[in-house]
Amino acid sequence: MTTFVDRVELHVAAGNGGHGCASVHREKFKPLGGPDGGNGGRGGDVILIVDQSVTTLLDYHHSPHRKATNGKPGEGGNRSGKDGQDLVLPVPDGTVVLDGAGNVLADLVGHGTSYIAAQGGRGGLGNAALSSARRKAPGFALLGVPGDLQDIVLELKTVADVALVGYPSAGKSSLISVLSAAKPKIADYPFTTLVPNLGVVTAGETVYTIADVPGLIPGASQGKGLGLEFLRHVERCSVLVHILDTATLESERDPISDLDMIEEELKQYGGLDRRPRMVVLNKIDVPDGKDLAEMVRPDLEARGYRVFEVSAVAHTGLRELSFAIAEFVAASRAAKPKEEATRIVIRPKAVDDSGFTVVQEEDGLFRVRGEKPERWVRQTDFNNDEAVGYLADRLNRLGVEASLMKAGARSGDGVAIGPEDNAVVFDWEPTVMAGAEMLGRRGEDHRLDEPRPATQRRRDKQAERDEATQEFEEFKPF
Repeated sequence: MTTFVDRVELHVAAGNGGHGCASVHREKFKPLGGPDGGNGGRGGDVILIVDQSVTTLLDYHHSPHRKATNGKPGEGGNRSGKDGQDLVLPVPDGTVVLDGAGNVLADLVGHGTSYIAAQGGRGGLGNAALSSARRKAPGFALLGVPGDLQDIVLELKTVADVALVGYPSAGKSSLISVLSAAKPKIADYPFTTLVPNLGVVTAGETVYTIADVPGLIPGASQGKGLGLEFLRHVERCSVLVHILDTATLESERDPISDLDMIEEELKQYGGLDRRPRMVVLNKIDVPDGKDLAEMVRPDLEARGYRVFEVSAVAHTGLRELSFAIAEFVAASRAAKPKEEATRIVIRPKAVDDSGFTVVQEEDGLFRVRGEKPERWVRQTDFNNDEAVGYLADRLNRLGVEASLMKAGARSGDGVAIGPEDNAVVFDWEPTVMAGAEMLGRRGEDHRLDEPRPATQRRRDKQAERDEATQEFEEFKPF
């Protein structure tokens, strides 16, 4: 059974926004008390957050589909719908978030670091929020916006200071078991280690983490063996420690050729060959191993490596090795720039940025793309003429109609608002005053006006009769 997973594809869905409510306040002796429809609630977000207690992506391997809750619809009496609950997904420290094309969306390092993988949809406005001096009684409300749907890839890159690399059965797991309290599986056959093992080492005042990476073999950077699956765990390490087997039973292998092979694989993977490194000649407790270590040590030191002779079984040379690694780690930490306080970068839009684009496609269709017009279309109930008129007014005020005319659109041309797979298409009819304005200011209900005194009503009616009589007298034939 799989117990360690470091790469998964995750399908996340944020919650949909709740619909706004179209309602009219009614009470005794006041059947038309004005609009009182509440707003819909916001849909829940899907949030990835680093949790130190999580060390694998196994849960998401078994359950790759995750969804936040939807916002509740608004109700009458100016009652807004409840917001959807955010879905918080804990991930290991060092998780990288990628899109389907392999582009990095976020690099989550450090406890509590978070990333919104899918944004919840906005709640629709109720007719109470849509009312104004010009639109006193809207007979419609806005629909909630659907939440984001995202297919993302989570890739774990172990956060460790030191990585032990080497051939299978070179003694990496044995070494990490004696340097730290880690208890990896150890055996004398290749590919014993199937997952990276982490351990914590204390050397004087320096505390560092150390990881043994499953065995590398020739061609590992191209996917042969297990190397490609776990080379990513080396990327964050400050120091690479080559573990060379001085007691190998394979006649065609020796420490120098093993080192050259591993170095070539690190170079082919990209960037890893420039990391600080040291060499550990392991298994010197074996007589032939001790002799071979003394033979190859001058050659390795001539290449510029710090070389240590150790025996994980006999616990020989371990103290010197652990303090030498601590020096490398401390120097690497000191060389890193100090973390600056979080800065908020404000990038204002260009002065001539209208917030949307109008493009004529090859088939003659004019396509409108932009965050606002696309969201407004999703919020419109097309079964309600008043809501459609309201949408037309908003698009007209935004400048969509003027941009269509500038792009060469004519009456009857097809116009699509939104992406190809989810667009609203209609035949365009240019107007000077669009939608609700053209239809006589929809949403006004004079029954909601304050009643005039009886004397004023009589005067108004008499004025209307006098005006009509005067017009008749002016046009009466002689």
